[in-house]
This record gives sequence, structure tokens and C-alpha cells, in this order.
Amino acid sequence: MNTQAQVSGLTRAATPMGTTEGYMPGFGNDFETEVLPGALPQGMNSPQKCNYGLYGEQLSGTAFTDVRPERTWCYRIRPSVKHSNRYRRVELPYFRSAPDIHPEVTSLGQYRWDPVPHTDAPLTWLTGMRTMTTAGDVNTQVGMAAHVYLVTETMQDAYFYSADSEMLVVPQEGQLRFATELGIIDLEPKEIAILPRGLLYRVEVLDGPARGFVCENYGQKFELPGRGPIGANCMANPRDFKTPVAAFEDREVPSTVTVKWCGQFHETQIGQSPLDVVAWHGNYAPCKYDLRNYCPVGAILFDHPDPSIFTVLTAPSGQPGTANIDFVLFRERWMVAEDTFRPPWYHKNIMSELMGNIYGQYDAKPQGFVPGGISLHNMMLPHGPDRDAFEKASNANLGPDKLDNTMSFMFETRFPQHLTRFAGTEAPLQDDYIDCWKDIEKKFDGTPGRK
Repeated sequence: MNTQAQVSGLTRAATPMGTTEGYMPGFGNDFETEVLPGALPQGMNSPQKCNYGLYGEQLSGTAFTDVRPERTWCYRIRPSVKHSNRYRRVELPYFRSAPDIHPEVTSLGQYRWDPVPHTDAPLTWLTGMRTMTTAGDVNTQVGMAAHVYLVTETMQDAYFYSADSEMLVVPQEGQLRFATELGIIDLEPKEIAILPRGLLYRVEVLDGPARGFVCENYGQKFELPGRGPIGANCMANPRDFKTPVAAFEDREVPSTVTVKWCGQFHETQIGQSPLDVVAWHGNYAPCKYDLRNYCPVGAILFDHPDPSIFTVLTAPSGQPGTANIDFVLFRERWMVAEDTFRPPWYHKNIMSELMGNIYGQYDAKPQGFVPGGISLHNMMLPHGPDRDAFEKASNANLGPDKLDNTMSFMFETRFPQHLTRFAGTEAPLQDDYIDCWKDIEKKFDGTPGRK
């Protein structure tokens, strides 16, 4: 029996699969879902006439001849060309794309920001986006941008899609609903969502004000990292990713669609809701993931492993083993390594590391890196624990220790991350961040065996 439910004005399928209502389990699976019985053709993609008078349309996220094409067939009330009209340029001055380099802003340095504060201004998903860094080039589809979103208002009869990028959304406070062409994703802190390039959606506020982070991926899609010797278990398991079941609305109402294309924004006016996909099947779809399901692995005898051991998702580059972006999670875990400096060691490397704090305290920076805060350590710039963290870890009793009440993440890329004008001149930059290392002492005196 096929039953339906009303959610945010959309009629949603009640697909009896998986254990989470409204979602289907798996990462990159081929899914099929329909709201109305018989809306999804069987055995073929493009019948001469679709049931219910629907239109068949394909959404492709890769080239047709890719080794594993990523595409979804949609069966909708109107084809997407009816959701597109003449476009006009609009300005969203705080929503930036690479390259975005300003001579008066210095990107070389170790930086940290307090949480970007909410304001009294009503802000939607688009007007509340604040770009912090950009890397690579949106026009050649390499690199990324890192944003903070501040959202207080639901998009009213307004919709958006990015032709430039896939969006990885990391909430820090508040709850949002992404009403997409392919279904509904409700998102809260400790969860993430992936919104594919070209997917159209509306963002609603369920609990506000909402603040969080976005990694805008210009390059190859995010995928699960290869586990190598780790094997089939732990880290992020595919079954824990949830893709929404089909949902549609049939509303005749003046609406606005905004498109991000080559770093520019364009707006078009249409006469109906574009969220009109009644059934779909394919492997190119949005999903969400609960970060509390991430099972970290680590050293159980000695030495601190590289942060790559905590990779949740990776977006490959053309160079094997070097990512366009890695999304890395530092969550609660046990520390048990013997005779080992347990926090991250001092280092510099070829990757640029932008970190955000979702909640709690980060072990390498016990002071100053607060929930909602951001830090940036650009490529080939040294960084590591502050003095207090170093002294504590160097003299700690190395029994089993639970690193608790902590969840931070890293957007790591092989490209240098350039500060936007907002990040350099308006965001709450901690001017004294570099001072967290000034009290590190010289301990060397030539005495053999001194520790």
C-alpha cells in the first residue's frame, strides 16, 4: 500500500525501506522512489508517455561517458525548462567565489575568528551567506570556498541552485529544512548534508536563528575515502547516509529561482513551484549523515596518527592521494597511546587547513577556539598546540583518557585559501591569535637525556 504525508506543503512518499522515516539508506546507491503508485516507469527510462501526464527528465552530475555515470531520472509535473525564464544579474556581495583575491587582505598567516555574530537583519540562505575563504578557480572547476551561513528567515516562494558546485553543509546551531527537487532533508547540529551541483531547493528555518558552515566544492564529487588496511568497518559507513524519499508540490504561485553560475548570481521569475518531481530513480541525489555515527580509529600503542585517519569524505583531485578537499572530523574518542605526545604535533604541510568548532573544546587549543569559531592555517605555514596544551600533554599521566564533549572539523585542500574582504576586515578576527605560541620556551641546554 502506498501512503503519503504532507511536509512543508509537499506531498512526500512513505517509502517502506530503511529504518528512518522519510529517508533511504546508503551512499551513492541507485535509489528509486515515487509518491504516487505507478509514477515511476519500470524497465525503461523514457516511455513514449509517462503515467499521470508527467515529463521524464534526466539530471546528470558527470559526463555521460564517465566510468560510473552519476545521473537521476526525474518524472515531474513540468520539465525544468518551464522553471526557467529570462535571467537578470543580482548581487549577493558576501557570497564569493574563487578567485577572489584582494591586495589589501593578507592571506599568509595563522588566523582565528570568533563566531560570526547574528544581526537584527532578516537573512535567508542566500543573503545570510558569508564567504570566509576561496581556493582554486570556479571557472575551471577546481578548488573550493568556505562559508559561514546566518539564517533567520525561510525562503518564501524562492528557490536556488548552484551550477558551480556541490555544497557540504555543517550546522552549528539551529535547524534547517532543505526542501529539494528530490525530497526533504531536515538538518540539525551534529549532522551534515550534501547538496549536489544543479539540485534546486528551498531552505526553511525550523529552529532559528541558524548558523553553520558550508564547504563549496568546485571539483570532483565528495566520496567515501579508501580505507586501505583499515578494511570494511569503522570510519563513516555507507548505510548511515540517508537520502530523502520523493516529495512534490503542485502550486501555482509567482516564484523566484536564483542560479549561481561561474561565481555570478542570476534570477528568474516563474509562475509555479519548481519542486514538482513526483518520482525519481538514480544515484545523483542529496543526502545527510549523522556525525555521531562516525567511528574513529587511532593509535592503540604509540604515536599520534596523521589527521587523514579521521577523514569522513574526500573530493579527489587529478593527483592520486592529494585531495581537492578532505572533510575531516575530530570527535569524542579514547586516547590510550603510551609514551606519546597525544595532541597533534607541530607541523607544516602542503594542505591548507580551515577548522570549525561545532561544540566543546579542541584538545590542541583549549582556549580561544570556541563553538562557532574558525581557524585557518594555510599551506606551508607552521602551526600546532599552544603552550598550555603542549605543557599539559607533555606532563600528563598517560593512562586511558576520554576526550569528551568535543566535535570539530576541518576543510582541508591542496590549494592556498585566500581570505575574502569580509574575513579580513569585517569578521571577528582574533588579532592576538599568533600570541598563543609566544610563551613557548626554549628547553634545550645541551644536557644529555634532558626531557
